[in-house]
Amino acid sequence: MIRATKLALAALLLLAAHDAAAQAPARVRVGILKFGTVSWELDVMQAHRLAAQEGIDLQLVTLASTAATTVALQGGSVDLIVTDWIWVSRQRAQGRPYVFVPYSLTVGGVLVRPDSGIQQFADLRGKKLGVAGGPVDKSWLLLRAYARRTLGEDLAKVVEPTFGGPPLLSELMLRGSLPAALTYWQYGARLKAAGMRELISVPDVLRGLGVTAPVPLLGWAFDERWAASTRGAVIGFLRAAYAAKRILMTSDEEWMRIRPLVGTDDDKVLRATRDGFREGVPRQFGQSDVETAEKVFEILAQEGGEELVGNNRRLSPGTFWDGFTIAP
Repeated sequence: MIRATKLALAALLLLAAHDAAAQAPARVRVGILKFGTVSWELDVMQAHRLAAQEGIDLQLVTLASTAATTVALQGGSVDLIVTDWIWVSRQRAQGRPYVFVPYSLTVGGVLVRPDSGIQQFADLRGKKLGVAGGPVDKSWLLLRAYARRTLGEDLAKVVEPTFGGPPLLSELMLRGSLPAALTYWQYGARLKAAGMRELISVPDVLRGLGVTAPVPLLGWAFDERWAASTRGAVIGFLRAAYAAKRILMTSDEEWMRIRPLVGTDDDKVLRATRDGFREGVPRQFGQSDVETAEKVFEILAQEGGEELVGNNRRLSPGTFWDGFTIAP
C-alpha cells in the first residue's frame, strides 16, 4: 500500500513538472545594437508586455556592431538578429540554413545641401559624395547601377566617394564639408529636419532600375532548424514584433515615450523619424515580393560581385521563411 502511494505521488509530481515545463515561457534571445531602430521596437514590445503575452521570455543581448550581431548568431549566443537577405542568401549558399522575415522597407537615399548647386542626379558629377558603409554597401551598389542606366557611367568614377559612418557623414554635411551624402533613413530624417533636401531615395533608384514594388532589404534572420524546433516561440515573437509596429504606426504618444531612445529633443526630428519609420513598415509579403527580391539580387550580384554575394549569382532558395505571413 505504501509502495503504491509512493508510486502514485511520484507520478503526480512528474505530471506537475511536465505541466510546469509546458507552461514555462519560451526563451528567445535577440541580438541588438544599443542605438538603432530595432531597440525602439523591442522597447515597445517590453513596455506593453507583447512578448510575454505570446508566452515568450524575451532576452536582449546588446552587441557592439553589425558584424558582432552576425557573429553572435553564427556562434549560437543569440537566436535572432536584424540583417539583410543578401547575407542570409550567402549563408544558405554555404550550407548554413538561415532564413529571413521582413522587418523594414526603409533604407535611405541621397541628401544634398541647399547651397550645393545639385538640382538633379547628373549634378553629382565632380562632387564629393558621402557614402554610409563601405564599397559594397547595398544602397551604394544600387546607386551605381542606376547611374549606369541613366548617365551611362560608373558613379564611382563620376563622383568622389567618401565612405564613413552615418553620424560622421551627417556632421560633415551640417558643417558644409560635404555637399551630398547617401545615408540611412533615420540619419536622412535628421538631415531633412535640418534643411537638407532628398535628391533621390533608394526606392526611386529601384524604380529607375525597373523594380516597381517595394523591397524589404532588412529583416529578422534566424536558423531554420531552431525555428523548426521552437516554431511556436518564433511565430509568437514575430507576432509580438508586428504588434509593436502597429503601436508605433498609430500612437504619437508612444513616440514621445521612446523619445530618449530616438535621441532627440527636437520635435521636428522626432516627427521626421516617426514618419520615416511608418513609411517603412511592411504591409504584406508574398511570392511576388520574393520574385522582386530575386531581381534586386541579380542587380547587386552584378555590381558587388563575389565580395558581396560570394559565388552564388542567384538568390538562394528558401532565403525567405514561409512560416510567418505578413498580410494587409
